[in-house]
Amino acid sequence: MAEPSSSTENASARPRILITGGAGFVGSALADRFLAGGYGVVIVDDLSTGNLRNLRHLDDHPDVSFVQADVSASIPVDGPLHGILHFASPASPKDYLRLPFATLKVGSLGTFNVLDLAAERGARVLLASTSEVYGDPLVHPQREDYWGNVNPNGPRSVYDEAKRFAEAAVMAYHRERGVDTRLVRIFNTYGPRMAPDDGRVVPAFVCQALRGEPLTIFGDGAQTRSFCYVGDLVEGIFRVYEGGDEQPYNIGNPAEHTIREFAETIQRQLGATEITFRPLPQDDPKRRQPDIGRIHRELGWQPQVALHDGLERTIAYFRDDLGIGG
Repeated sequence: MAEPSSSTENASARPRILITGGAGFVGSALADRFLAGGYGVVIVDDLSTGNLRNLRHLDDHPDVSFVQADVSASIPVDGPLHGILHFASPASPKDYLRLPFATLKVGSLGTFNVLDLAAERGARVLLASTSEVYGDPLVHPQREDYWGNVNPNGPRSVYDEAKRFAEAAVMAYHRERGVDTRLVRIFNTYGPRMAPDDGRVVPAFVCQALRGEPLTIFGDGAQTRSFCYVGDLVEGIFRVYEGGDEQPYNIGNPAEHTIREFAETIQRQLGATEITFRPLPQDDPKRRQPDIGRIHRELGWQPQVALHDGLERTIAYFRDDLGIGG
């Protein structure tokens, strides 16, 4: 993998995929999947939340190159592109609340830059949207035709509304300029390469348990989430990229768990640990479960990795990352 530079062109004959945010948790897993699928990969990341250690295993790969850049300002990549996967954005509440303006810019200016580049190069665009576009949903489970229940000026709105705007921009370029586009709405995802201090429930619980600390539940733990292993997620994204259409696809695991149940699962896998409770953050969704009927019917995708198995892999990763033996 080439070192960070202002401009990098892959000499491979493979069709090239540009991944914005490709040094992140999901972006780096996408790089692996698209390489396995026969593509060359150009990764663009400003490293504000991504980390080059997620890409170290690709250092000597001849079909991978890296550009350090803020896509909200420019995307300095030359040469032909088959497609662009737009995954550049802080994704955890801890990060987007810390970086509100960067989050808004990458969802707006960054998305426009991606779409303009795609229009110029004749490339396909796949936007990483989110289940957060449904807000604190009044419909359960959430289907793609649900318009959501979002607070447009609450603290979480910098992320929710940036993604809703990005979806609107993608559809405008599709309708008005004929850009070939895809939309995926990603539900809670976990797995190796998450940052230990990410703030989301899986790394928080696993790292607290590994350190012998109490597990911290926000609220009473009755709120629900549906946890999808990252390997399953990227397979779904790959299928949408290659065979989907322009309308949104939910991608997630429909197996719904309360946060309290999930904490108890971590307890069973890592030993008894005390649970503490703190107030629920404003606008935190009470229930979250994807309806994945569309992607299953059209593209044959559904999750394959059981929660217990995915957690074993994730726990092993964090043991190594934290230097804590089994």
